[in-house]
Amino acid sequence: MKIKQKPEDFSVKESYRFDEVETGPFRVYLMDKQKLSTFDAVGRIQQQFGLSPGSVSYCGLKDKQGRTEQLIAVKGVDIDMQDEDLRLKYLGRTDKALSSKNTTSNRFAVTVRQLKPPELSEVAIAATEVQRLGVVNYFDSQRFGSLKHGQGFIAKDLIRGDFEAALHNYLAKPSPLDRTDDGKVKQFWASNWGDWTAKVPYDAGHKYIRIIKALRDEPNDFVNAFLQIDADYRALLLFTYQSYLWNEGVRRLLQLVFPREHLFPMPYQAGTLLHHTDATPDVMAYIKHRTFPLLAPNSSFNDPKVEEAVKWVLGKEKLTLEDLRIEEAPRLLFFRHEERPVLVNPAKLVIGKPRPDELNRGFIKVNIAFTLPPGSYATLVVKRLFHFGVKKETDEEVAPRPYSDYPQVSSSTVDHKSGASKKPVAAPVQHSRSKVDHKSGEEKKKANLAPARPVPALQAGPRGFLAQQREAKKLKASRRMENSKR
Repeated sequence: MKIKQKPEDFSVKESYRFDEVETGPFRVYLMDKQKLSTFDAVGRIQQQFGLSPGSVSYCGLKDKQGRTEQLIAVKGVDIDMQDEDLRLKYLGRTDKALSSKNTTSNRFAVTVRQLKPPELSEVAIAATEVQRLGVVNYFDSQRFGSLKHGQGFIAKDLIRGDFEAALHNYLAKPSPLDRTDDGKVKQFWASNWGDWTAKVPYDAGHKYIRIIKALRDEPNDFVNAFLQIDADYRALLLFTYQSYLWNEGVRRLLQLVFPREHLFPMPYQAGTLLHHTDATPDVMAYIKHRTFPLLAPNSSFNDPKVEEAVKWVLGKEKLTLEDLRIEEAPRLLFFRHEERPVLVNPAKLVIGKPRPDELNRGFIKVNIAFTLPPGSYATLVVKRLFHFGVKKETDEEVAPRPYSDYPQVSSSTVDHKSGASKKPVAAPVQHSRSKVDHKSGEEKKKANLAPARPVPALQAGPRGFLAQQREAKKLKASRRMENSKR
């Protein structure tokens, strides 16, 4: 399974609302971006029009890998941008900065590639499970870019009070995957750490000019220098670690609530997640409307199972709730308690007809579409539907690099290190997803595994989702009959 081979393979459109005020100071624009993170897009706008930090507000962060539409609001000035990868459409004026409250939902359209016809039956089964049971509302890999690029959880440096380490990891920890000028700037400061009079020879260095100016004025005041980072990005650094604690806590909650045969593991950037394939009525009644807290010093718990899961994850991290208070700057760096639903239910799920995959010869592709509430991850829904094909990303797949540097042919047929063509490799063998070690969350290994029985394939012709569901139900019923005979 592959997604995001082309920008148009992953599209998201934000459903929004804002109160239009003709004399309001905030100009609202619909931002259409491609292959840019929200931070990158806003940073470019601020630089091009000389806007101060905080002058551009938005409803939420959208995925870098794909084409996305979202609202932004610019305070005090009219702007216009019609670049190939970043376009703005003026919508009106309002009297308040935008926030997550202005987003009502997000509609996703995703092309899933490199599929084999026999796998369609598994997709139909997974779709019925998702519609009946929902999907665990984890934070997905894109939330943990600092791990991918070797910076770790910068929030842990802040919790320890080591602001120099936090700033070093932010400013001077170049990623071996990063071929952009930003990576070169980080390499420069890694080589010149402490010499704040050094001149950065790259244009991307302007991003960090406030930090460097603060260090030139006070070379040992790393707290003040760290606070020169854009406020939204500082908040994201804390939220990234908070998201990891949430994922680990919910994973533990599932282990406490579900029988092991109803769970299977799935790898992601920060470790392993657990998903459920079935639930008894009692378990479903418990988990359906359950929330789990994003932890903060003032967090409290009414549910004993939630409290047990929180104690487990804090113990694993060698923390207490009080440790989540950053004494050096409590008003500017803080963890905020928030309840997040454990499950999310994709609305208006549509799975299109399978078609030949023009980027991966011999495979098929499927278009899917669904709607999620703000803050939920479409990539997780896709991975849950196509769990049999989920694998860890390779360095080449996650490496940030200029858009112009992307290969013009299918990334599945090119070796990115040598540039030479390569032959498709067989998909890895998938073992039973119910054999989970609940202490580690990893699959248990068994010797002498019997070969898996072939799964009858759904036809790859022009068939709708309902027909696939009927076939899936028949397949599931036949499996139950065979198991009962044994």
